[in-house]
Amino acid sequence: MQPRKTPSRPAPDPPTTRTAPDTPRRNPVEQERDLLTRARTWLAEDPDPETRAELAALIDAENLPELTTRFAGTLQFGTAGLRGEIGAGPMRMNRTVVIRAAAGLAAYLKKQGHAGGTVVIGYDARHKSADFARDTAAVMVGAGLKAAVLPRPLPTPVLAFAIRHLGAVAGVEVTASHNPPRDNGYKVYLGDGSQIVPPADAGIAAEIAAIGSLHDVPRPEAGWETLRDTVLDAYLERTDAVLTNGSARDVGVVYTPMHGVGRTVLTAAFERAGFPAPLVVAEQADPDPDFPTVAFPNPEEPGAMDLSFATARDAAARGEAPDIIIANDPDADRCAVAVPDPDNVEGWRMLRGDEVGALLAEHLVHKNAAGTFATTIVSSSLLSRIAAASTGTPYEETLTGFKWLARVDGLRYAYEEALGYCVDPEGVRDKDGITAALLVAELAAELKEKGRTLSDLLDDLAVEHGLHATDQLSVRVEDLSLIAAAMRRLREQPPTVLAGLQVTTADDLAKGSESLPPTDGLRYHLSGNEAGTVSAARVIVRPSGTEPKLKCYLEAVVPVASSAALTDARTHAAEVLASIKTDLARAAGI
Repeated sequence: MQPRKTPSRPAPDPPTTRTAPDTPRRNPVEQERDLLTRARTWLAEDPDPETRAELAALIDAENLPELTTRFAGTLQFGTAGLRGEIGAGPMRMNRTVVIRAAAGLAAYLKKQGHAGGTVVIGYDARHKSADFARDTAAVMVGAGLKAAVLPRPLPTPVLAFAIRHLGAVAGVEVTASHNPPRDNGYKVYLGDGSQIVPPADAGIAAEIAAIGSLHDVPRPEAGWETLRDTVLDAYLERTDAVLTNGSARDVGVVYTPMHGVGRTVLTAAFERAGFPAPLVVAEQADPDPDFPTVAFPNPEEPGAMDLSFATARDAAARGEAPDIIIANDPDADRCAVAVPDPDNVEGWRMLRGDEVGALLAEHLVHKNAAGTFATTIVSSSLLSRIAAASTGTPYEETLTGFKWLARVDGLRYAYEEALGYCVDPEGVRDKDGITAALLVAELAAELKEKGRTLSDLLDDLAVEHGLHATDQLSVRVEDLSLIAAAMRRLREQPPTVLAGLQVTTADDLAKGSESLPPTDGLRYHLSGNEAGTVSAARVIVRPSGTEPKLKCYLEAVVPVASSAALTDARTHAAEVLASIKTDLARAAGI
C-alpha cells in the first residue's frame, strides 16, 4: 500500500458561524464561568457517549482555548446544509447538532403542509454517518412524519433519485463529500429532488434556532422504514437510460472510488450496461472513513490519483493498457477522468472539469439530446458555443452549484467545473458521478471503435470553437477579513486592463440581474487583442461558499486554425492566463 501522504492538510469546508448578539463587556472571570456553564449545559443534553466523554474531559481540564473554539457560535444551516469537523460542541458535527437540524427540518416541512409525508435518508461510510442517519429518522417519526432510510451506505445520487422515485417530501444525505476524514455533513433536498435554495435555507435555519431543550424532541426507538435494495435496483435500471441501445461498449477502464461508497454501484451499472469490468484500484476499493492512502479524498487534489496512475501503468506493463481512468469522490456524486499522455511524467493527464463537461455535451448533441444545456458562471463558455452550433439547443448560465442548475427549465444536461455532471435530470436532478461515468465510457468506446480518443475529440472542439483555456487563482486565508478587503478593493478600483487585454465590462454580481440572483462576486469580460491571437477572455472573482478562499476563475479563448496549430495555441493560452493571474492578484492586493 502506498503510504499516506502528509503534506500540509488543505482546509476543510469550514462552518459558517452564527454568533450571539453583542453583550456588555464582562471581566475574564465572568466570561470563563459563562463558557463553562454553557459547556456543562450542552454536556447534559449530549446523547453520544463518545462526544460526551470528550467534552467532559475538556471541562474537567478547564481547557478554555478549546472550549472557546467549540462554543464560539453554532454551525449555521445554509444552502449547503451543515458541514464541519466531528466533535463535541455547537461548532462541531455531532448527534446533538444533527438532532436539532432534523427537528428544525421537520418543523419546516410541517409548516409547508407536508405533515405525514415521507423523508428519505441516505448516508455515506464516514465516521458517525449511520448514527446521524438513525437520529434523523427518529426525529422525523417523532414529529409525525414518515422516514425511509436507505439500506446501507450508498452514493448521494441514489438518495437524490429515491426522493422522486418514492414521492417523498424531502431527503437528507449524511455526507461530507470530499472533505477530510475528520469531517461530516448534512445535505437537504426538497421533494423535487434538488438541493435547497433561499428562502428554504433561512426558513429551516429559523426552525432550528427555535428548538429548545433536546429532551423535548421526541425520538422513538423505532417506527421508520429501512428500504430494501429495490430502490437501488430502480436507480440502476434508470442508469441504462443515459446510454444508446447498441452503442459501443469495448473500453478498458481503471476505476477508483477513493475509499468511498461508489464501487459496488458503479461496477453493477457497468455490468448491466455490458461494459467490461473496470480494473479497480485495490488500495482504495473499499469504504474507509480514515481515507488512509490520500491526504485529501478529492480527485482534484495533488497526489489523490497517484495510485490510479500506478494501477494503469501496471496494467499496461501486462499488455492490458486501459483507455481511460475514472474516479469518483467518496460519495460518488462527482466524476473525474484521466487520459493517456506520454508527455506527462505519470503517463496520464487529469482532464479539467470543463474539458469533461464539453466532451459530454458534444456526445449528447450527437445523440440528439433535446432540452436546455446549462452550466455555471464560473465554468467555461465553451458549452455555449457547442449549444449554439447544434440545432436549436437552448443554453443557460446559473450561479455556482447544482442547487441552481437543477432549477433550469427544460434541463437536459448540466455541469459545473468542479467535476459535477447531471446527464439524466429526470432521474437524478443533481450531479451524479455514476451516470456521468457511464456516459464517458460510452463516448470513449465509440471513439475507440473509430481509432480515436477523448484527447482527439478535445482537439476537434478546439479547432471548431477555439481553444477555451481555463485556470484558477485561489488564495487561501486564515483571516477572512482579507477576502472582504480584496473584494472591496476590486469594487472601488476595478482593473481596466489584464494581460494587456482591455476590460470591456465589469459586472458587480451582488446587484443581481434579470437572469441571476444577487451573489457576492465580480465578473470581467475582456476584449481580444489586435493581433487576433486572443479572441476573448473572462474573469470571475468570488469568495468561496465552502472554504476560506478567494477564488478567481479565468478563461482565455484562442483561435486555432488547424490541429497543427494546437501546440502553439496551448502555449500562448497558458501565457495569457498566467499574465491575467499576475495582474489580477496585483489589482486585488493578494
